[in-house]
Amino acid sequence: MRVNTCTDTRICAALLAMLVATPAAAADDAALLKDLTSVIALLGLPCGQVVSATPLKDDDHIATCRDGNRYRVFINAEGRVVAQRLKS
Repeated sequence: MRVNTCTDTRICAALLAMLVATPAAAADDAALLKDLTSVIALLGLPCGQVVSATPLKDDDHIATCRDGNRYRVFINAEGRVVAQRLKS
C-alpha cells in the first residue's frame, strides 16, 4: 500500500481547514467532494474527480474517484494529510 504525505504544511493546513469546516449537510457535499479531489491531486495520486465520499470519523473519509480508484483520506498522528489507496 502506497502512502503519500503532503510536504507543504501551508497547503495541508488550508486543506485541513476546508475539510473540518465542511458540515455533512447535503448542500455541502459538493464542497467536500471538491476538497477531497484537491487533496488527492496535490498528493500526486490518480483520481480525476471524487464522485462520492463516505465519512469514517472526523477528518477521515473514503473517497471514490470517477476513474474507479478509492482512497482513505485522513490526518495522521503527525498532523499530515494522507491518502491511502484502497484495493477494490
